[in-house]
Amino acid sequence: MNARVVLRASRDPQTFESVVTAEDGKFTFANVAPGKYSLEAVKKGFIPGYYDQHEGYSTAIVPGAGFDTENLVLKLAPNAVITGRVLDEAGEPVRHAQVRLYVENRQEGVQRFYPSHAAQTDDLGVYEIPSLTPGTYFLSVQATPWYAVHPRTDPESSRRGGQSSSSSTADRSLDVAYPVTYYSDVTEADSATPIPISGGERLQIDFHLNPVPALRVLFHVPGDDKHGFVNPQFEQSTFDGSGWIQNGGASMIAPGVLEITGVPAGHYNIRFPGMGGGDGVQMSGVDVSKDGEQIDATKAEPLGTVKVSVQISGETAIPRGFSVGLRSGVRTMSAWQRLDEKGQAEIAQVAAGRYQVMVFGEGKPYFIGHIEADGAEVTGHAVTLTAGSSASLMISAVEGSVVVQGVAKRAGKPCAGAMVVLVPKDPEGKRDLFRRDQSDQDGTFVLRNVVPGSYSVVAIDGGWDLNWSEPGVIAVYAKRARPVEVRGDRTFTLPDPIEVQSR
Repeated sequence: MNARVVLRASRDPQTFESVVTAEDGKFTFANVAPGKYSLEAVKKGFIPGYYDQHEGYSTAIVPGAGFDTENLVLKLAPNAVITGRVLDEAGEPVRHAQVRLYVENRQEGVQRFYPSHAAQTDDLGVYEIPSLTPGTYFLSVQATPWYAVHPRTDPESSRRGGQSSSSSTADRSLDVAYPVTYYSDVTEADSATPIPISGGERLQIDFHLNPVPALRVLFHVPGDDKHGFVNPQFEQSTFDGSGWIQNGGASMIAPGVLEITGVPAGHYNIRFPGMGGGDGVQMSGVDVSKDGEQIDATKAEPLGTVKVSVQISGETAIPRGFSVGLRSGVRTMSAWQRLDEKGQAEIAQVAAGRYQVMVFGEGKPYFIGHIEADGAEVTGHAVTLTAGSSASLMISAVEGSVVVQGVAKRAGKPCAGAMVVLVPKDPEGKRDLFRRDQSDQDGTFVLRNVVPGSYSVVAIDGGWDLNWSEPGVIAVYAKRARPVEVRGDRTFTLPDPIEVQSR
């Protein structure tokens, strides 16, 4: 097979040795010193893999300690590829279409679909997304018909109650748009077809885009045509997140009347940044379904402001670069801001909704210890904001400094490859405090960056596809676990082995 296998000391990753497998895939490391080691294999055209790997976790081996290290099997999956063409209604290639790939991910203990890769079609309408790992994916395409024309109403003609010359002479059949399209050729993310990918597959996934009438949307907004206007942003839900939708442009056709062209029918959140002289406003859940639809933007909900004050347990000053953020859905961050030297920050243009509050420090792992709020509802380390709220958050942050170590056993014997989860007491809204590891060949595991507090430790055999951070799911296993109080020591050893439960 000619793969390179690397044996690396767990305590000192700089200490390693490597061999190349024989044609039959076999390899041997002789005279290995006692200790614990990771085992990795790499080969061109294959995805690098560790022994008994699950997501980002693997099982370390323990040579010379009575464990079987002479019949180990490392499995490598060849890279997979998705390729295909994006074609229009006439079967012609669509150039410069934006193709986005989403992948199923449970790294945070809940099934979500994250943006994974992006590609753009060439002059033949062809795209390719290489080097994919096995998993479940979804695809979407966003494009603009090359021939589309979106006539605008002439302001002077509008004042006279007539139509513009461009509106009257343009071919209305050309006033079209492509809605965001998901495989297999549907326009709603909930109806998208999942794409399971195995190692080494090369899948041909084609799209056939069909234009729909592009709509004119008329917004009644504060102000007039002499003082400019705010161009609204159209946002559409996609899986656990959202994306901005292109339109044909904006113009003020009469005092207080803003025309947006080139909008495909759909369900949108529409944001007006800066409208009203404040943080802006947003209209949520707007159905745009007919041409000339009139929307009263003066009824939009104002965006809010969140003022944050942070104190860090055990520290007298705020570290340089310390930041606080609000996260909604799968977005990396909906909004964030660095703290000033007083530990304060203000996050503007925040829409109503539920957000996970997160803190970030340079060089050290920091997490939320406790939140108090004025003007917001708090659940664990999450807050729910109402429209136009001016909320204040008082955050106590703490360094995740403790290393928790223990042993997973089944029927009194060390159990390798179990998923070990540290579950915080009252876990609702505290996903940031969960920790995970995979037990090694001797059953040992290490949970890092733990915040001192009350927990239970759960070990599950075959639990990698569980939504383990959902309180209702993990509670089934946690009720059979022994509670533990993690102290503020740098290393905390669990006094008793953790019994491995079946999936």
